[in-house]
Amino acid sequence: MPEGRAAVFACRLAIMKTTVPDTMKAAAIDHFGGPELLHLQSLPVPTPKADEVLIKLDAAGIGVWDPQVREGKLELGAHRFPLVIGNDGAGIVVAVGPGVTRFRTGDRVFAYAFEGGFYAEYVAVKSDNVAPIPSGLKPEEAGALGADGITAVLGLETQLRLRAGEKLMIFGASGGIGHIAVQLAKRIGAEVFAVASGTDGVELVRRIGADAAVDGHGNDVASAARTFAPQGFDAALVVVSGENLSEALKLMKRGGRVAHPNGVEPVPQVPDGVQLLAYDGIPSRDAFGRLNALIGSGSFHVELGRVYRLDEAARAHRELKQHHIGKLAFRLHAA
Repeated sequence: MPEGRAAVFACRLAIMKTTVPDTMKAAAIDHFGGPELLHLQSLPVPTPKADEVLIKLDAAGIGVWDPQVREGKLELGAHRFPLVIGNDGAGIVVAVGPGVTRFRTGDRVFAYAFEGGFYAEYVAVKSDNVAPIPSGLKPEEAGALGADGITAVLGLETQLRLRAGEKLMIFGASGGIGHIAVQLAKRIGAEVFAVASGTDGVELVRRIGADAAVDGHGNDVASAARTFAPQGFDAALVVVSGENLSEALKLMKRGGRVAHPNGVEPVPQVPDGVQLLAYDGIPSRDAFGRLNALIGSGSFHVELGRVYRLDEAARAHRELKQHHIGKLAFRLHAA
């Protein structure tokens, strides 16, 4: 048996011998409020329903919007307490519900779902919101890929319809969505000008392939952008706002496209003749397929700004607003 297939078989055999427990650890809240409400609880392990898979999570992402969900300001999924939030993660399929044919126990997968439940050791997710982990990605990094990766690929492909050879500006390039978008845009064949945060952010985006990079907190964003694209930009993906954004967007070509996920405030202001596209990063089987197709089997990097234990959830939420690059994440089980 080939080595790769033997490893998969051994993994599945180990899963089959493992009994899924009745309870799990989860960082949950009993009512809406501040980060101090996040605390470790023992909750029932979900039972996968029709067309769902049960995932034993190795890692889970911490979204920048998670505090809004915790406070009750953003509704994602059912609000039944105790409430387990979190929208993406990665791990091993340990059970499948009726009707599931795409996945089997032992498959290593990553997932993203609006319904939440990822701040836990186990999560049940609709199979259309699950995909195999790309071979070039570490399992822990895959835990932070789902939400930001889907949002990035939908912005680039569905909204901007980015093409090879086009000049693209990414504003917020060193954040969770942004640094993934840099790599995906390079795979499409675009020339990428990255507006990052801090010297560490600039270093990151250069390392992962940006053709040019500048610190968005500096005074030379517009001049650097003009040097990079003297004839103007074809497209821009704006994932954060900033004081230099308006000046930078004045360099868009007439007929150019600017996309931003809903929630970016204030909404970008674009010149006349430039299309502004607002969108939601909605997970779907098609979106996961697009993301995995672009990532392919080559090396791909998801920057984990900080990694926490599940019992550090309150601390993680307090530190979300501190400067960091990439995305914050939880480490749950050893991959």
